[in-house]
Parts: sequence; C-alpha cells; structure tokens
Amino acid sequence: MQLTRFTDYSLRVLIYIGLHQDRLVTISEIAQNYGISQNHLVKVVHKLGIHDYIETVRGKGGGMRLARRPELIIIGKVVRDTEENMDIAECFDPGKQSCSLLPSCILKTALIEACQSFMTTLDFYHLSDFLVKQPALPVFVPLQKMSGKPRTKNVT
Repeated sequence: MQLTRFTDYSLRVLIYIGLHQDRLVTISEIAQNYGISQNHLVKVVHKLGIHDYIETVRGKGGGMRLARRPELIIIGKVVRDTEENMDIAECFDPGKQSCSLLPSCILKTALIEACQSFMTTLDFYHLSDFLVKQPALPVFVPLQKMSGKPRTKNVT
C-alpha cells in the first residue's frame, strides 16, 4: 500500500505545526523546511482546514495552528480524509472490473483485510505520538584499530 504524496504532505504539515505549537506557522516556512512546492502545500492546507485539523489566521503576522489538541488527531482519520482513493487493486473499483479472476477471486478478500488492518493500525496513533523531539543521531565514529598484532586467520 502506498499513500499519495498529498497524504504524505498532509501528515508532514500536521507534524510540523504540532512541533511549533508555540507560534503560528506559514506555508512558505513549511515549504522551505521540507523542500515542498508552496502550490502543493496550499491545497494540502486548504483540505486540512476543511476537515478542522488546522485553523488559519489571515493578515500580517498570520499563519496556521492546530485546531485541536494533537492527542485528538487520529492518524488513520487523517489518512482517510486526505486519500482520494483507497483502492489497492483494480478490482476494488466497480467501474474497472476487467480482472479475469472475478467474481470468484479470493485474493480480493485478503486485500480488503490487509487494507483494513493497515488503517486499524494507523487508528492507534495520534499526532501527539509523532511530536516527540528525537535526540540528534550520534556522530559516526570509526572503530579504532585493535592494539597488538593484527588478527590472523587460523587454518587447520
């Protein structure tokens, strides 16, 4: 299963805003930090606003903030609200039923269960779960040469 770029950007926007709850955040700031087109983000922000995940403040000094507490934003719901199509195979779309295995295909049942499991897993997570600032990764330090003689392979 692969999420669309739109959903990916939606989750990134929510995480970014959630990590900066002490102030308003702008689209240009998010675009710059994530290397995403502002045009894409305008559409994402609009949709997130329609679904009441964020609220916008217009005018000078305006920006965005979360419309709800992060622990009330369920990731599975965000995905459902931002994905246009959750059909993971052609046979899920009633208009595209050209598969020769239909109507007796049992694979479709397994795919439906897998999709439901995927979404059920996402329903366990809230935005707050992703707002923990991670410590910086340790700097890679190459292993020091062992003191003494170089190791040799024993051959018997």
